[in-house]
Amino acid sequence: MADNVTNELIYETLKAMQTKLVSLGDDVTDIKADMRGLKAHMAGFMQTELSQDGAISSIQSRLDRIEKRLELSDS
Repeated sequence: MADNVTNELIYETLKAMQTKLVSLGDDVTDIKADMRGLKAHMAGFMQTELSQDGAISSIQSRLDRIEKRLELSDS
């Protein structure tokens, strides 16, 4: 079996492997670009959530103050 292995056969196998590796490299590059886009999108969602939390906190503070003024609070 080892007698059938020639330099040409090894060379052809290595060329095929190189082609597949280039294809895999391109796929990894595409995946990285997609991940960067997803991370940016998630950061946008997180920023929106933070601003909404701030707005809710402000509304809660105002509501607490109104309840105190109207003597509606339980405490």
